[in-house]
Amino acid sequence: MSSKVVTLTAENFDAQTLAADSVAVVDFWATWCPPCRALAPTIAALAEERPDVVVGKLDVDDHPAIAERYGIQSIPTVLVFRNGELAQRSVGLVPIARLRELLEPGVNEKTA
Repeated sequence: MSSKVVTLTAENFDAQTLAADSVAVVDFWATWCPPCRALAPTIAALAEERPDVVVGKLDVDDHPAIAERYGIQSIPTVLVFRNGELAQRSVGLVPIARLRELLEPGVNEKTA
């Protein structure tokens, strides 16, 4: 995992992702999930190319309460938070182009 990717926990999740005036991308994953492992290099590449964005990973097995808070039912799920609010959701293994698209303000601005 890239050193630019933040390991999120119950202790640091809110501080890292919900800060005002910031954008955060959170990959909800688990070690046993093959699509999650396949997405990991894409998440690391996004963190490398977007130093202005907090890019983090949250293990749903270690932190089920946070996964439940955001209605995570399938993994990998990537959530984008903008100014402390959930702005985007993507479920499944996606290419980096899709993650870049999620970061564009106003593009497909919905959480469904």
